[in-house]
Amino acid sequence: MKTEQIKKENIKKILVVKLRGIGDVICSTIVIDNLREDFPTAQIDYLVEKPSSFGLIGLKQINNVLIFDKKSLLRRIKLALKIRKEKYDLVFDFFGNPSSAQITFFSNAKFRIGFPFRGRKYAYNYFGPSERAKWHNAILHLKVLEKFGFSTHHKNLLFALDNEAKIFAEEYFKNTFDENDFVVGISTTGSWQSKKCDPEIFADIAENVINKYSAKILIIWGKGDEEDSKKLFDLLKGKSILAPETSIQQMAGLISKCKFIIANDSGPMHISTAIGTPVLSIHGPTAPQLQGPFGEKHEWINLPDLDCIVCNLLVCPKQHECFRNLPIENILIKIDSLIKKNFLLKNE
Repeated sequence: MKTEQIKKENIKKILVVKLRGIGDVICSTIVIDNLREDFPTAQIDYLVEKPSSFGLIGLKQINNVLIFDKKSLLRRIKLALKIRKEKYDLVFDFFGNPSSAQITFFSNAKFRIGFPFRGRKYAYNYFGPSERAKWHNAILHLKVLEKFGFSTHHKNLLFALDNEAKIFAEEYFKNTFDENDFVVGISTTGSWQSKKCDPEIFADIAENVINKYSAKILIIWGKGDEEDSKKLFDLLKGKSILAPETSIQQMAGLISKCKFIIANDSGPMHISTAIGTPVLSIHGPTAPQLQGPFGEKHEWINLPDLDCIVCNLLVCPKQHECFRNLPIENILIKIDSLIKKNFLLKNE
């Protein structure tokens, strides 16, 4: 590993690499304002997979958003050649899988920063922290910047909500709810089956929120969530609204109009934090201290005494006790805290 200091004045082009999930990419956006402060005139580009690009396109701090297509070898080769041709001075690989490591190495950037994973070290000449489970996912990115003397005082997560999505959400709420309705969103989305709270539990939560706060429930869902969302809607027997099928941007627009949302550890949870809508996240197999909603205005809950909590298994081998055994009164305490600290009720 090189020890040469990275001089800011020599950096003209920067590439940030962050593949896979929307939530992971949103957590990585904490670096953007900090990099823009340190490199006000530099070209700052981002490499992500297509679903995550919809929250980055439109951010004024970024020059270009590049798309990684994991399904097409030809497109990946063309992408690698394009990146090498750009002659980036500094590349951050915040993902660190074989593909992102190969792209970082092939970029031929003078400064290539990544994590010291086995089998990936060849790709980098500077390394971020070797310990990753010490900090929240967002903070981990700042620890990388901190190690190289870059700014870290900006703590914003970013998501570019476009005007069309704002108009869509405005019109939908205008046509669906009354102006003073207390609309609470429930997102059934979860990238792993084991991360998804059971519809019966969500229904119990919703019934209590309706009764206690006279809330209107909006069920927000994405591709692959149709079955759980429809089941939740049926369980609530006319006491909820099932949102239409939406794009990621339109979903974000709907989230932005809710008083708060209740969600699994998921992309919508992180979108909510980035656009400023308070969120209560419910966790089972994942660690909320590491992957939970980032920021003081949010809340999270899990069942810490369960012997298999934070198992990180994609499929639950038991009976989903992490969700099914979570006391409803504990969830309601968290919701009450969320409402009070964000002054969501007029008499608060």
